[in-house]
Amino acid sequence: MDRSSEIADFLRTRRARITPESAGLPADGRPRRVPGLRREEAARLAGVSTEYYTRLEQGRAAHPSPEVVDALARALRMDTAEREHLTDLLARPGARRAPVNPQRVRQGLHLMLQTLDHVPAFIIGRRTDVLASNRLAHAVLTDFDALPVPRRNLARYYLLDPEARERTRDWEQVACETVAMLRLEAGRCPGDRRLADLIGELTLKSPEFSSWWNDHRVLRHTHGAARYWHPLVGDLVFSYESMQLPDDNQTLCVYMAEPDTTTAESLRILSSWNASTTGTTPDPRPTGPGS
Repeated sequence: MDRSSEIADFLRTRRARITPESAGLPADGRPRRVPGLRREEAARLAGVSTEYYTRLEQGRAAHPSPEVVDALARALRMDTAEREHLTDLLARPGARRAPVNPQRVRQGLHLMLQTLDHVPAFIIGRRTDVLASNRLAHAVLTDFDALPVPRRNLARYYLLDPEARERTRDWEQVACETVAMLRLEAGRCPGDRRLADLIGELTLKSPEFSSWWNDHRVLRHTHGAARYWHPLVGDLVFSYESMQLPDDNQTLCVYMAEPDTTTAESLRILSSWNASTTGTTPDPRPTGPGS
């Protein structure tokens, strides 16, 4: 990615969603050629000069202080993920290095997935790589363990697998949010060659990807609702929790069903139906698609 254009596009799209009225700025009577705030208005709200803000947006300002980054984030009403992304984009060149080591899932985490065999659970690593998953995750989404290692990726699944469109009830929302997760990752590791290759593949093969990517939306999933459809049991409704693990940028995702619901009963049926399949087994080789 070109760092200067990424900074410019991100700040421009954040400015565009805020009207002067909502920001409490007085109308100046001048016609507006673009939606949202002008550069001078964003600068005023952040407490910096228009010249300095312009240099920031053009990627020409030298390493702004954390205080300036915080002021920009407040002025442009950024959430936690957006603030993190802005910090990544404005970091000193070379501060964010491409990952070099393959990701591995600890034995204890594999055992945790086996213990959670009554609900779908999986571990995501860099680039939304699916590093490990249990039997019910295979049943509800797809059997990632049966895929070639480079294809064990959540973004590739949602955007390129026709079965994902059929099984994911809110497919457009889920796929768009997954692209936003990739965008956050791209800001964190701008030199990641494998991430660049994935983005290139999605650009070429997914009709929707480029539009969502160019929105510059960023997202870190923490919790929410998810709806799927399974050919054996029909509709499934989950609440999910995503927890950052203290291991090399890994996230545990657990889908849960309310007790005494149709989904809870459907999971029991799926668990019984898949009882003869092999659970998650630790693999001594790297578990992610590359480094």
